[in-house]
Amino acid sequence: MSPDTVTTIGGTLVQHGRLSDRIYVMHLSPADLPGILDDLDALAQRERYTKIFVKVPASALPLFIARGYIVEARVPRFFRGREDGYFAAKFFDADRRQESADVAAVIAAVREKAGDARPAGLPPGWKYAPGSEDDADDLAALYGEVFATYPFPIADPGYLRETMAGDYRYFTVRTADGRLAAASSAEIYREDENVEMTDFAVHPDFRGQNLSGFLLSRMEGEMRAAGMKIAFTIARALSYPINATFARAGYAWGGTLVNNTNICGGFESMNVWYRPLVR
Repeated sequence: MSPDTVTTIGGTLVQHGRLSDRIYVMHLSPADLPGILDDLDALAQRERYTKIFVKVPASALPLFIARGYIVEARVPRFFRGREDGYFAAKFFDADRRQESADVAAVIAAVREKAGDARPAGLPPGWKYAPGSEDDADDLAALYGEVFATYPFPIADPGYLRETMAGDYRYFTVRTADGRLAAASSAEIYREDENVEMTDFAVHPDFRGQNLSGFLLSRMEGEMRAAGMKIAFTIARALSYPINATFARAGYAWGGTLVNNTNICGGFESMNVWYRPLVR
């Protein structure tokens, strides 16, 4: 099945497709309100999608609530470091709205690690570097090995090179002999002044060394320098390691997006974690 596609409706950035059977409004243009609500409903009905989720500023939330959306997560000062943001969802199928997994158990377990950041270092001879086009083939191979399915075509080197030309930044850790051991990316939303810390992947041969924690700490420094005010992630809700990475780094849990994403071979709920990058 083809990965979901990214397009625009007016000035609003939208991802949609059959893989995750949903519409994801990645950036909502206020100028498109309120008409975008009709556009999203029409697209969902035409394609028979079972979920829409939108990152909504607090000032626009009443419009969405009035149209049947519910709040799944909240991030204080999400937009430009000033206005709260909400992850609002509208379901078109009752079964998709029902959480079947014990997400609360994972949240409770990782919260015990809150703020317990472990020293982030690399073994002798290993190297950290921002990703470049020369890394695209290795990045695609790593992502293809780690993720059986993914909502974006990150196992395609061409796609990675295309995103590198935009507001994506990739980060890599290589072993002393040059193997790509771990990678991640930062998806920058300049207008909103926030950044999604995402695409964390560690090769199976090198797990258990806190490489995701190391990458996250480096990413935060880069994103502060880029002027981003809030960092967030949308993490697999049942993955203890990635949720623990963010909890240890001082991120707060904002909520759970139910049955949200086709990743690693099936539909999974996703946790929203966030952290201010500026005081």
